[in-house]
Amino acid sequence: MVFNSLSFMFFLPTVFFLYWFVFNKSLRLQNSLILISSYFFYGWWDWRFLSLIFLSTIVDYFIGLKIYDSSDKKGKKSYLWISILFNLSLLGFFKYFNFFIDSWIDLVGTLGYEHQSKWTLNVILPIGISFYTFQTMSYSLDIYYGKLKPTKDFISFASFVSFFPQLVAGPIEKARDLLPQFFIKREFIYKTVVDGLRQILWGFVKKILIADQCSETVNIIFNNSYNYQGSTLLLGAFLFSFQIYGDFSGYSDIAIGTARLFGFNLKKNFSYPYFSRDIGEFWRRWHISLSMWFRDYLYIPLGGSKGSKWLSIRNIFIIFLVSSFWHGANWTFIMWGLIHALLYIPLFLRGKNKRYLTTVVSENRYLPTIKELSQMVRTFFFTMIAWVFFRSESVNHAFMILSNIFSKSILNKPEIIPHITILFIIIFMIIEWFGKNSDFGISSIVFFKKKIRWGFYFILCFLIFILISEKTEFIYFQF
Repeated sequence: MVFNSLSFMFFLPTVFFLYWFVFNKSLRLQNSLILISSYFFYGWWDWRFLSLIFLSTIVDYFIGLKIYDSSDKKGKKSYLWISILFNLSLLGFFKYFNFFIDSWIDLVGTLGYEHQSKWTLNVILPIGISFYTFQTMSYSLDIYYGKLKPTKDFISFASFVSFFPQLVAGPIEKARDLLPQFFIKREFIYKTVVDGLRQILWGFVKKILIADQCSETVNIIFNNSYNYQGSTLLLGAFLFSFQIYGDFSGYSDIAIGTARLFGFNLKKNFSYPYFSRDIGEFWRRWHISLSMWFRDYLYIPLGGSKGSKWLSIRNIFIIFLVSSFWHGANWTFIMWGLIHALLYIPLFLRGKNKRYLTTVVSENRYLPTIKELSQMVRTFFFTMIAWVFFRSESVNHAFMILSNIFSKSILNKPEIIPHITILFIIIFMIIEWFGKNSDFGISSIVFFKKKIRWGFYFILCFLIFILISEKTEFIYFQF
């Protein structure tokens, strides 16, 4: 089941009503309802893959108990490795098996040996497997590092693993942050529910009015890239930058807002990344939950930045490599990660990678300074160029597009100009700019007069209603 579907429009109110007005007397009943609803939500796509979630849940549930009960560090580490190897093997088989086989065939082919593939499999990638495997692994890791005690309440743990708002595309929640919320009595708070609905609305704006509208032109340009000149290809890269942002951050907003309807707080996953002043700030604002996961469970255990410069650079490259590989089994993603690593390393070497930890650009001003504007444009441009690899069919395809972008034809008028889509993007970015100090774009609209607020909501709902399509899935479902 996907958020932008008619079935979800019936599913969500039904679960909400049962949760607050039928099973509200018992926390265990509420958690049981969440578990059943989550399995129904995921099984709507393909019920056969429920076995994978259940298997991952069973393994890490018992591994967590074993890690905690082990009296020596060696025993704890052994059980931890069982959890890590199991989850990565599950992920590796479904997501990377064919990639490694095809890469091996390509390698031996360059050495003059012809080899026909008999080992590649026609395997369907289970939706959300990259997200829930990382979430279950965080449980074992948190117990191993002493940040969480294991639970013997299997219903609550299974609900944590399969929590439907963020099951298939995040945010990736660490066990120590989300799991304890399943043991706290939730109360119906009208203000929280209304704010959750407001964030859901903004998530649909990002998905339907921005991402889906961009995707139509992006698909035309990238699928026929050999027929277009540099200016049109640059426009395609620009629109894809907003497509992937609107699509992924839109899902996160819907997920976070939906969780709030049930009394849960999920971590913020995007924080206006296209207002970043350098690539370091961008990665603190883009897919925050994944960045924090790699920081806590990979970068810091590797030594972080405490060792020598070379050791720190090695760790940074590992993080970007693993992050890019997490996104998919294609060399285009590896190139995308490498570009970001090469952009980040100079900042690190100059000690400027943490310049903008807490400040928001133009925090107390309506407009940015010339310096801030130039920094944002530059950061967005490099990010946009890297997105070309992310969207392209192959590395060669990406280089072909970039070679045409950086040619004289970039000065020509684009052959395609989606005026309405560009207008939507401009209005969207203006709203985001004035809402950049809040959790999501339209948080601050609560301070407007009631008639203005409701008129604004009506316009957004009307546009979403006439433009929504169940055929456009979320991009990150493939990861």
